[in-house]
Amino acid sequence: MVETEGIPLLTRFEVKFKMKLRIYDTFKRAKVDFTPNNSSHVKIYVCGPTVYDFAHIGNARPVIIFDVLVRLLRHLYPKVTYVRNITDIDDKINARSLETGESINLITDRTTRAFEEDMSALNSQKPDYEPRATDHVEEMKGLIKILIEKKHAYEINKHVLFSVSSMAEYGQLSRLNKRELLAGARIDVAPFKQDPQDFVLWKPSDQKTPGWDSPWGRGRPGWHIECSAMSQKYLGDAFDIHGGGQDLIFPHHENEIAQSKCALGSSAFAKYWMHNGYLMTEGSKMSKSLGNFYTVRDLLKDFPGEAIRFLLLKTHYRQPLDFTKRGLREAKTELDRLYRVLQNFNTPSLSLQEVKPPFDDALLDDLNSPLAITKLHKISSQLNKGMSDKKKNVLICQLLSYGKVLGLLQSDPQEWFQWQPNSQKSQELDKNTIERMILARTKARETKNFNESDKIRDQLLVAGIILEDNKKGTSWRRK
Repeated sequence: MVETEGIPLLTRFEVKFKMKLRIYDTFKRAKVDFTPNNSSHVKIYVCGPTVYDFAHIGNARPVIIFDVLVRLLRHLYPKVTYVRNITDIDDKINARSLETGESINLITDRTTRAFEEDMSALNSQKPDYEPRATDHVEEMKGLIKILIEKKHAYEINKHVLFSVSSMAEYGQLSRLNKRELLAGARIDVAPFKQDPQDFVLWKPSDQKTPGWDSPWGRGRPGWHIECSAMSQKYLGDAFDIHGGGQDLIFPHHENEIAQSKCALGSSAFAKYWMHNGYLMTEGSKMSKSLGNFYTVRDLLKDFPGEAIRFLLLKTHYRQPLDFTKRGLREAKTELDRLYRVLQNFNTPSLSLQEVKPPFDDALLDDLNSPLAITKLHKISSQLNKGMSDKKKNVLICQLLSYGKVLGLLQSDPQEWFQWQPNSQKSQELDKNTIERMILARTKARETKNFNESDKIRDQLLVAGIILEDNKKGTSWRRK
């Protein structure tokens, strides 16, 4: 291993084989070593949004958590395929269409675009595949046919239902007893069911509801079969990690396991299960009536997306999180301190891939992002101490390298400090006006008109603009 003044550099090969990723597997209820099915190609599937409205902050949490996981996996393994679906067949979408008079396609297209824009603003990378349920109905029908043939499903009253009693292992993920399974299933009471736990694979559609022709009549798939079909198409019968929010453990993920294993074999589907914890806002469950229902789009009017991401990563992904506006302001201040360090140093000459990020006791330990953020601050503190330029160069690379895996410190420092909330743009000076005033001040200083230059500085200061003179000229930032 090569070292620069005591700070190690290493290759991706050394990262891969000297550092072991440990994750909490919901199925085993334990932290385990991650061993992929194929170390040359890791496969991950995460349940995506149901696109009928703008994404709220609870929707954003799993997107950010699994974005960090995928970034880390790509640092450790040569190939990673990440799939996150779009649910655009759902009764909530149908209800929204009836409520607004807007077509279903218009609703889902518009909200899908908004979701992708909002998640991009949070520095989340697009998955390799983002399949939409409406494009994969044939695959869903194919799985349903197999389940019927294998006696794991039955057709009745134009419905196709999965027979829970046909799978002895049903319930192993959620570990609920039969009474809890019935209470939490969120299933329609239907007298034609062979067992109250049986869940819908296919249901009939009326003329106002989207539907597809099938051997069981015109209808649409149930929610659970959608993810089973799309994960199989893009990742094969077996893949490594299935992720999502804790609220999806039952019934959604439990039912996905039942469908996929009964159709494709006992060794099929996901090897590991990862779930992020619940999210509250301002100390309570999110509710529009309480005024604490935060969409990502609304938050982005007043805060940079990276601050939202930072706040979500300050709590370990498996723990409950109370998201507050105060916490968001504090997250922005913390990021300001880190960007201030970057602003004070030149761009490093080393490649980020050459520098060892301090992973070993943080992200590799079940994505311990709070500890990772602590390490960012520790590196930042080191940089404020006296040391050689060479050592500072390596530390800056560490800061940027670690930040990249977290999806943080991705902005140019000057642009970060010049960012302006949309809600204040009509009240504050815009960038062009500020730069014209700085130019006028520079000319005043050149002609030794210091009264004028001081006047301009004071005007900018009152407007919340701080000037910083240096060898390169004058830079500025907002308070």
